[in-house]
Amino acid sequence: MAHSIPLISCAAAQRLFLGAQGLLDDPGKRVTTTSLQALIERLGFVQVDTINVLARAHDLTLFSRLDGYRPDQLRKLLEQKRNLFEGFTHDASAIPTAFFHHWKPRFARDRERIHAHAWWQYHFRGTDGAKVVKDVKARIEHEGPLKSSDFEHPEKRGPWWGWKPQKAALDFLWRSGELMVPRREGFQKVYDLTERVLPEHHALPCPGPAEHLAWACGTAAERLWVFTPKELAEFWNSIEAVDAKAWCAAAEKEGRIVPVQVESADGELRPAFALVDWEARLARLPEAPERTRLLCPFDPILRDRTRALRRFGFDYRFEAFVPEPKRQYGYFVMPILEGGRLVGRLDPKLHRDRGLLEIRGLWWEAGVRATKARQRGLDEALERMATFVGAADIQLP
Repeated sequence: MAHSIPLISCAAAQRLFLGAQGLLDDPGKRVTTTSLQALIERLGFVQVDTINVLARAHDLTLFSRLDGYRPDQLRKLLEQKRNLFEGFTHDASAIPTAFFHHWKPRFARDRERIHAHAWWQYHFRGTDGAKVVKDVKARIEHEGPLKSSDFEHPEKRGPWWGWKPQKAALDFLWRSGELMVPRREGFQKVYDLTERVLPEHHALPCPGPAEHLAWACGTAAERLWVFTPKELAEFWNSIEAVDAKAWCAAAEKEGRIVPVQVESADGELRPAFALVDWEARLARLPEAPERTRLLCPFDPILRDRTRALRRFGFDYRFEAFVPEPKRQYGYFVMPILEGGRLVGRLDPKLHRDRGLLEIRGLWWEAGVRATKARQRGLDEALERMATFVGAADIQLP
């Protein structure tokens, strides 16, 4: 007898996702390095980004979940305890060190991809790339940790896309696992040999394809609760969707996951999978905190823009790299989370020299009224943010 496929309503899917990603917990609870480590392990990783319009992306992501969070706590986990390491997922991220050996397949993959990519030819044009890489690593071996600025090059090529060959070599050695980032100075990466930074983890064997696939899908499923094979593959960005699909088929047969129909914000039903105990997890979830929070553009619930639209009906685009005249909202627009609902967005700018948090634009979602209670909740969120970033005053549009 065929069993009917369970239906997960849009509201339930939203709660499951917010609960999995730590946004239904009490943000006022005490923060220690232990509780911060537990949160990051629960999230899987926290994206690190150089943009500092308001605060660093990783700090904003953690602060949105823990009022008492302070950047020094993350720095301690990364640079002193070594409970986290800085590596690549979709971008640079702070990742639990317990997962380090599962980055070894990625190191090998990235080494091959970078060598074959036009990136390599562009940054090493006119030079012997292999020799530059060898010389850069040799200097670190003999001199200890170094920054890009410790390497001179006669031709100044500008920032980022115009990296000097030595900077490109450092990034290649980091992406391929030969170097690590034991700390940052003024947010500049400091590089050292992996075997000196994480000797025990460096010595662990590289997991085979089957072991790595089981880890990648199993850990992603535990952090999403409801997912498609594509979403599993994209969580760590370390496996292919076709392999995640095969894992889902096997996990369903083993009774670890179940097929479901998930209602989207537009009312459409879409096939997906869920952990077998999704109903029990849903029943245990607390109600969303009665407060308003500002989310980092790189927050886990926004990383997949298509999923954010499907799950929350929130159409979000990060516009920092869009030419200003073509931006719809602004440079670093932060979604506004009210309880468990995305109700609007705002464009902040911190003027550090004046101690001023300027809100250059504020937009409520369609159908969301700017009631006194809603405005009060936003004012309280802005006050918390101002305190966090060191602003004495707030200027609204």
